[in-house]
Amino acid sequence: MLAYLFVIFAVVARMPFMPHPWGFTPVAAALLYFGARGSRRQLWVPFALLAVSDVILTKFVYSYQFSWDHYVTWAWYAAILWLGTSLRENSAWLRVAGAALASSVSFFVVSNFAVWACWSMYPKTLAGLMSCYAAGIPFFRRGIAGDMLFTAVMFGLPAVAAVISRSKPHGAAAA
Repeated sequence: MLAYLFVIFAVVARMPFMPHPWGFTPVAAALLYFGARGSRRQLWVPFALLAVSDVILTKFVYSYQFSWDHYVTWAWYAAILWLGTSLRENSAWLRVAGAALASSVSFFVVSNFAVWACWSMYPKTLAGLMSCYAAGIPFFRRGIAGDMLFTAVMFGLPAVAAVISRSKPHGAAAA
């Protein structure tokens, strides 16, 4: 159930009525957590919710043109869900942090390449590609910070709750 709540939180946090710096969202963390703790048969749920929210944001909120670079983002969603499944059996903090970092780096590399290839904002040269990556660095910094923070919180909350529940004496009355 918690995996679904984290995905819903990720979808809602991207909406314009929720204040957040560009790139500082819980999307990667929610995908990793769902991959690790959610139902394997329902991995399509976070994918579909995020893809639908992409379409709504693109077409109706920001009035941008829908383009093929969205498919690149959706492929990234699937890849991060799959990466999360590798944390199912072993979610040691170093593996989780590595997965969060890999999520940040892969999104930066893939999404900026797609923007460069799809749109005419940058020349289709190596210098244009490097300019596109350079322009994305502020977003990358916020993306890493958000991915690391939200991943730590999402994977840490259940662990803290388990420790707290074990430290309570059995049969104690609730306050």
